[in-house]
Amino acid sequence: MEWVTLYGPDRRPSAAEIAGYINSPLWDEMNRFLQENYDVQPSFSYSSCSAQPGWNVKYQKAGRSLCTLYPMAGYFIALVVIGAKEEAEAELTMPLCDRYTQELFSNTVFSAGGRWLMVGVTNAAILEDVKHLIQIRRKIKKKV
Repeated sequence: MEWVTLYGPDRRPSAAEIAGYINSPLWDEMNRFLQENYDVQPSFSYSSCSAQPGWNVKYQKAGRSLCTLYPMAGYFIALVVIGAKEEAEAELTMPLCDRYTQELFSNTVFSAGGRWLMVGVTNAAILEDVKHLIQIRRKIKKKV
């Protein structure tokens, strides 16, 4: 059953229900990466947007979006917005990324202040690309 059908606007899923629906160790790794490196907690939000409706998981640091995660059956989508300030660095790192990420980046038009990359995280290489894109948006501060 589709995510948006399972959990409508009046039925917010728990973190465990989200993880169960996605059913991928990459989901746990993504959340752990964000929480441990940026000292942030997720917020849950319902979107009626036609592009990706339903409940999603947002991560922000200092009022700025790190990413938004959209549950899918067996994987998840990570929305990372590469703004004008990050564009040059992101372009330089693209040759090091998975072919899927490279193609997505080159096919995503810069609009509304950035490249709105909806990255389908289906394997470990793509997950590493997403982590790197997030680090371009906001550097990880070394813990002392």
